[in-house]
Amino acid sequence: MKRENILTGSPWEDKMGYCRAVRIGNIIEVSGTVAIVDGEKVKADDAYAQTYNILERIEKVLEDLNVGMKDVIRTRIFTTDISTFEDVAKAHAVFFKDVKPTTGFYEISKLVAPEYLVEIEFTAVVQE
Repeated sequence: MKRENILTGSPWEDKMGYCRAVRIGNIIEVSGTVAIVDGEKVKADDAYAQTYNILERIEKVLEDLNVGMKDVIRTRIFTTDISTFEDVAKAHAVFFKDVKPTTGFYEISKLVAPEYLVEIEFTAVVQE
């Protein structure tokens, strides 16, 4: 099967040796993704805005592959503060209320930088 690496231009892609997503056949795995924290629209203390930003960006990655959020079968949500569950869940539901992928919500001690509250990984399976 053909492997397709999806790059987004992040400097970390070459530095770390990874890509945003990999598609092999009808399976797409999306790397852990954090928000673009700009201090205005997406703040370091706003789990809802961070989650929404992540989901918006991944929706675009999937669209570029001619698939959509409807094809996501699993999300893995990592947070540095489990008390943000309601805010994260509310943003997640905006995109997945009808899709209902399996999901996990995990509290971890740190993400790559202190301004990140949430990181999400995705698995999608494209119906052929």
